[in-house]
Amino acid sequence: MPNKPLLLGVTGGIGSGKSTVCQLFAVLGIPIYNADDRAKWIVSNDLETRKAISDIFGPDSFLQGEYNRAFIASIVFQSPEKLQQLNAIIHPAVGRDFELWIKLNQDKAPYLVKEAALLFDSGSQNKLDHIAVVHAPDALRMKRIRQRDPQRSEDQIRNIISNQMTQEEMMKRASFLIDNSGKTLLIPQVVAINSSIVRDI
Repeated sequence: MPNKPLLLGVTGGIGSGKSTVCQLFAVLGIPIYNADDRAKWIVSNDLETRKAISDIFGPDSFLQGEYNRAFIASIVFQSPEKLQQLNAIIHPAVGRDFELWIKLNQDKAPYLVKEAALLFDSGSQNKLDHIAVVHAPDALRMKRIRQRDPQRSEDQIRNIISNQMTQEEMMKRASFLIDNSGKTLLIPQVVAINSSIVRDI
């Protein structure tokens, strides 16, 4: 892609605070692509993706035209094979959507941010220039998730965490680390990363 902008990925385990960090980048004027939100939009609106999901998971995948998230989740979090099949449908669709988004936003800022929980799992880190990993202690992450998603049981949350790459492994692969334990202020960390990227462009 000609004149491709510099791309920063922001990732971290569930409850680490990725969205909070990305809101700070947005305040600095950096466009944010939220891969998880776009994935939800795609499974609700893209006919090819919907058909592929229905072919694997059956007619209960969609109820009255709406994506049956609870039904799909009950299957994939018990079956790594089914989770892999679902990801093989959604990750490429999100990748195509991201490429279109880059074209629409590449002239708006010195760099762009992609927020994604499954950045490494999807393989999309290979198309990014830098990765920032947001991390926090497991107990604090659990507390945040229970407050944010009271409908999730502790077992469901642990299932989600067990299906994600560990924080430690993510941190090994990071260009930047963002401590969201509450012991270090977030804003100076984000400003420092922004300054570093802009300086090197």
